Amino acid sequence: MHGDDDYPELLAQLKDPPRLLYIVGDPAVLHLPSLAIVGSRNPTSGGARNAFEFARHLGECGFCIVSGLATGIDAAAPRGALDAGTATVAFLGHGIDIIYPAVNRGLAEKIAESGALVSEYPLGMQPRKPFFPQRNRLISGLSLGTLVVEAARQSGSLITARLAAEQGREVFAMPGSIHNPLARGCHRLIRDGAKLVESADDIVSELGPLAGHVLQNAEESVASATPNPNLDPEYVKLREHLGHDPVSIDELVARSGLTIAEVSSMLLILELDGTVEKLSGGRYAILS
Repeated sequence: MHGDDDYPELLAQLKDPPRLLYIVGDPAVLHLPSLAIVGSRNPTSGGARNAFEFARHLGECGFCIVSGLATGIDAAAPRGALDAGTATVAFLGHGIDIIYPAVNRGLAEKIAESGALVSEYPLGMQPRKPFFPQRNRLISGLSLGTLVVEAARQSGSLITARLAAEQGREVFAMPGSIHNPLARGCHRLIRDGAKLVESADDIVSELGPLAGHVLQNAEESVASATPNPNLDPEYVKLREHLGHDPVSIDELVARSGLTIAEVSSMLLILELDGTVEKLSGGRYAILS
């Protein structure tokens, strides 16, 4: 909750920080030095490869990679971080109990295991068009800088870049061929003052001093991403109230004494783990 000691410092600096954050995964990764990587939902193969490679290299250098869990660049970047074995964060434009687009469900599972899925929207909130530009301020706000890999002239990624600049964050853009329509947005950003990057080391050199000692110790700072459902006391408490008879989240909250956010996060982990099943009406039951 905004105002708590463990609320992410960079998000707290925003003009309109979310009052509540719903998180599946490890909240500690929200305090790591981070870089947002955004771009086209339909990138070229070269653009997707660049996003993957930059994210992997930056992850190895201690940066947490932030994205929006869309298709295209938003999917290639976290995969690069995961390939490096480092943390990645995805901000959602809907409730944390929903995965959209559905094709990214497997990716969402992996992000929750090594980092965090985050949303400011309450449970059950369906995706709506205005929510995605709104969540972009959190993608840029949590990050020391935003890298735009490929973007058309009217790409939504330019909104994220503009927000980053307004928030006092660094903006980076990757140049491309003059014949590639997906390079035009990046070229526009460079003309407007974004830093041109040709390698991931360009970003490391620029942001390293901002990250300071936190960057050097980032790998040690990332704890085990998701508590072990078989050992963690809170999971044990929750599972005491789960059975083969379907039960709602509200009932589990009342019985366990845990918060709605805690119960929802744990249920999603248990569902991804194959321990529980989500049934119609938003009710849950232990799998046989």
